[in-house]
Amino acid sequence: MSPHGLWPVILSGGAGTRLWPVSRELHPKPFMRMADGQSLLQKALLRSLCLPGVRELITVTQRDLYFQTLDAYQELTADLPPLGFLLEPVGRNTAAAVAMAALYAQERGAPTATLLVLAADHLMQEGTAFEQAVARACILAEQGHLVTFGMTPQGPETGFGYIRHRGEEVLSFVEKPDRARAEAFVASGEYLWNAGMFCWRADVLLKEMRQHAGDLLAGVERAYVAAQSSVGAGVLQKVLPATEFAALPSISIDHALMEHSRRVAVVPAALGWSDVGSWTAMATTQVADAQGNRVRGDVLLEDVADSFIQSEGRLVAMIGLRDMLVIDTADALLIAHKDRDQEVRRIVDLLKARGGDLHRLHRTAHRPWGSYTVLEEGEGFKIKRIVVRPGGTLSLQLHQQRSEHWVVISGEAELIHGDQVMTLRAGESTFIPAQHRHRLRNTGAAALVMIEVQCGSYLGEDDIIRLEDVYGRV
Repeated sequence: MSPHGLWPVILSGGAGTRLWPVSRELHPKPFMRMADGQSLLQKALLRSLCLPGVRELITVTQRDLYFQTLDAYQELTADLPPLGFLLEPVGRNTAAAVAMAALYAQERGAPTATLLVLAADHLMQEGTAFEQAVARACILAEQGHLVTFGMTPQGPETGFGYIRHRGEEVLSFVEKPDRARAEAFVASGEYLWNAGMFCWRADVLLKEMRQHAGDLLAGVERAYVAAQSSVGAGVLQKVLPATEFAALPSISIDHALMEHSRRVAVVPAALGWSDVGSWTAMATTQVADAQGNRVRGDVLLEDVADSFIQSEGRLVAMIGLRDMLVIDTADALLIAHKDRDQEVRRIVDLLKARGGDLHRLHRTAHRPWGSYTVLEEGEGFKIKRIVVRPGGTLSLQLHQQRSEHWVVISGEAELIHGDQVMTLRAGESTFIPAQHRHRLRNTGAAALVMIEVQCGSYLGEDDIIRLEDVYGRV
């Protein structure tokens, strides 16, 4: 391995639209919890930290998901290496992301660092086999190869790309095939699933990109140089500029580089890998009952077989059905036949066209200071339960079209209310008129819990003008 050590790079992008209504733009697939309570993102973190020689961990994610990602890491363990966050204003696929990670390692004084690129939303069952595959990949990377990982096919899957190989030599990359071609690939024994995992030295990647994707790399370098940086408590953030980054092409590293470079190698592996890309794939993470049903939550079945049912908070009862997907959340219910699971993304497209926030937000939304849950809403009103963590501070803000009534349920709040500073305790309340500046801070040692009643002609989350914000959201 490089003397600069191993630097895992967790790519945490994409909305996971085929896993709606649980996966949404501001609570995407990496944050989905498995049956053991851990999210896919947390599993990716643990997978990285179990490897020897880790010097620093790089995470590439959306700017809006930074605090939620950091919370997920810190919830799992306090024993974290130095963390680097590359925060994108918009998604631009994997080529820009991995190039930024290599530039980051270079800037941090580790130009020959071995970068292990992992997706934040994949599952792997074989920990020892993963460590062995990574060890082999690190050897190949140190020899100057761009290494990809190929998964031993478990069947003729049409949802994955394939790698045709001879040992560790890559003969070709193949796009997602139809069923007949996928069956032929698996029968030949010459093909592996393309898992979207990579390993290379930072300097080798940049050299190869300069040769085969020079314009793209130049654009990434311009955006990287213009990024805003901040450091604190072992965490380095780099916020990429919106204009420069949005101008980059959205292209995968496979298309931009791997299909053109002569330095590519593959490590074949059997890791119990899944990209958990659909509800049918998610169902396989559950143990089936005698009728082939897989369930999570409060579910009552009568004459039901080969179905996946997930309920988050209420009873779901089914009678006389086969091969169904039923996903129930607080504000949306999905019912689909298993054979149509790839079409869930069409529902998301319809929601976007219709307007509203059901494709973006859950009733419970996470914020840097805590969270809020929409309890009820109707014409001219919305009721929220707000939880502010100890030390959490909302922005100094005002609303143009709504007023707010606040009632403290527990904890203690310091409130800037126009030109006044006041303290609210359990059982006390206040009224915030429209266009009135205000700020809330939890000054206690426990969580601050409040009920907020909004009234007005428009109650969208974008009716907020931030005057100051400790989290840099102004």
